[in-house]
Amino acid sequence: MSRPPGSTPPIWLYDGVCVLCSGGVRYALQHERDQAMRFVAIQSREGRELALAHGIDPDAPESFLFIENGVALPKSDGVLALIRHLGGPARLLLAGQFLPRALRDWLYDRVARNRYRLFGRKASCEMPDPAQRHRFSLPEAS
Repeated sequence: MSRPPGSTPPIWLYDGVCVLCSGGVRYALQHERDQAMRFVAIQSREGRELALAHGIDPDAPESFLFIENGVALPKSDGVLALIRHLGGPARLLLAGQFLPRALRDWLYDRVARNRYRLFGRKASCEMPDPAQRHRFSLPEAS
């Protein structure tokens, strides 16, 4: 999926201490079709600002955002937009676009609210490979 000249890369605002979210970032890095996405941990200064600007509590996030062409897409719409940039088996989840948004978001909310219990939580954000570091906004080391 190529971007028009002069457009900004899509941004994935994710929970950097969530094991599920971090695994999703690793998957995206391996399967991204155009290698242009930016990854912004909600725990970073930029991530906190983005979250607050879009009505998400950065201290207790229950949604991630996928921002594309200036449009912030939360919950299942964000998941579907993200997956459109990926290859691999995750593309099978695009079948979910045929479900009503209310049902998709209900399913999304169940996973989001239980993600730490189901998948775990890390003490800090995972550091990306040095070759990919420029694509990330992470919390500053204290």
